[in-house]
Amino acid sequence: MFNGSIPALVTPFRDGSLDEAAFRKLVDWQIEQGSAALVPCGTTGEASTLSNAEHHRVVEICIEQASGRVPIIAGCGSNDTQNALLHMNFSKKAGAAAGLCVAPYYNRPSQAGLIAHFSYLAENCDLPIVLYNVPGRTVTDLKPETTIALANKFPQQIIAIKDASEDLSRVADHRMGISKDFCQLSGNDELALPFNAAGGKGCISVTANVAPALCAEFQAACAANDLVEARRLNDLLYPLHYAMFSDSSPGPVKYALSRVQDWIEPGVRLPLCEPSEASRKAVDAALEHAGLV
Repeated sequence: MFNGSIPALVTPFRDGSLDEAAFRKLVDWQIEQGSAALVPCGTTGEASTLSNAEHHRVVEICIEQASGRVPIIAGCGSNDTQNALLHMNFSKKAGAAAGLCVAPYYNRPSQAGLIAHFSYLAENCDLPIVLYNVPGRTVTDLKPETTIALANKFPQQIIAIKDASEDLSRVADHRMGISKDFCQLSGNDELALPFNAAGGKGCISVTANVAPALCAEFQAACAANDLVEARRLNDLLYPLHYAMFSDSSPGPVKYALSRVQDWIEPGVRLPLCEPSEASRKAVDAALEHAGLV
């Protein structure tokens, strides 16, 4: 089961193409700094602007470079059920531990449609599924009763959720309606402390791209019920959590990475742009507050 600090990795680009050397360095650095698992090709990895060939290559590199040191939760989400299944089948063959499957975006399926979508994936591929609910991006909300129904219908396959609903009451809803083995991971860095207190086991994190050791230490303090240390670390990280979204993500996190590692370039793909001057200043101040520069 997953726990701790799990970075949703950026996809480094150089001259508009995947920078494989930088990505391999990023994977190694994250593991060395204490990250408990890795997520390639999530939202932060700009999966929406990767071709399927690029998407699969990023997953493949991540699994190859990690070489079994930590589990890989491969981004497999799509608003096309068949394309999500394609990603899941590839990730299964490549050796991923699970697939992160976002609620289909843009289509705006009903709750019945969400049950049908995730049921189809679970019935047609045996790669474990981490549900991903982020209604602020998808305009589709995976309601607690739907999550509970899916997890109880497929207890061996639908094993976890990345919850970015910003509704902390859902942690208790899920905990009380699903087996204790179901893993709840925060999708919001700034809410990770209360999320864990309510029963969460970790965070699929944007900030951990930039501050992997601090995020790992924070999650370890939460797991040890050391509230004093968890608060201290959370206070260090808190401005950075918000700075990561001071402009369209992942622009700020790529800029931040370029400040702390000279082998990462800050470029993003259109329609995203590099962060504004105000965003860069917010990132710079947050990096200094956290002692990272």
